[in-house]
Amino acid sequence: MEYEIYIYTDGSCLGNPGKGGYGIVMEYPKTNYTKVFSQGYKLTTNNRMELLAVIVALEQLKRACTVLVTTDSKYVVDAVSKKWVFNWVKKDFKGKKNADLWKRFLKIYPKHQVSFQWVKGHNNHPQNERCDQLAVAAANSNKLLIDEGYELQQAQNKGNLFE
Repeated sequence: MEYEIYIYTDGSCLGNPGKGGYGIVMEYPKTNYTKVFSQGYKLTTNNRMELLAVIVALEQLKRACTVLVTTDSKYVVDAVSKKWVFNWVKKDFKGKKNADLWKRFLKIYPKHQVSFQWVKGHNNHPQNERCDQLAVAAANSNKLLIDEGYELQQAQNKGNLFE
């Protein structure tokens, strides 16, 4: 299979939960074009940042593509490759964390032909190392967003949406 787009992602969390961020490197081999971006959040989890990185990268694609996503997140790779997420849909994500992000993922995922490849983190994979640097820098930046989905999830867990 020839891939049109290579996406590399990583998420980071300084404390879990804590300040977090994601890093993305997208490569377009036919044009030798590379796009790099990241974002940080005030309070989130590592799994949310890992998944959000994949979502944001796929949302950047302006047309249907054949994509290889390379990530060090077993959480993301296994949920899709082992088809867990599709079973979660059948149960309306009951008891599952990050349902907001998985639903967002499932809106963009079918628009592309996506394959996943897992790599061991911190193992000298150049693009994964770059994504890690971007994610950590984003988490440490002064421009942190609020992870509204996480905040809502926490409020619901406390049983009071107004705290």
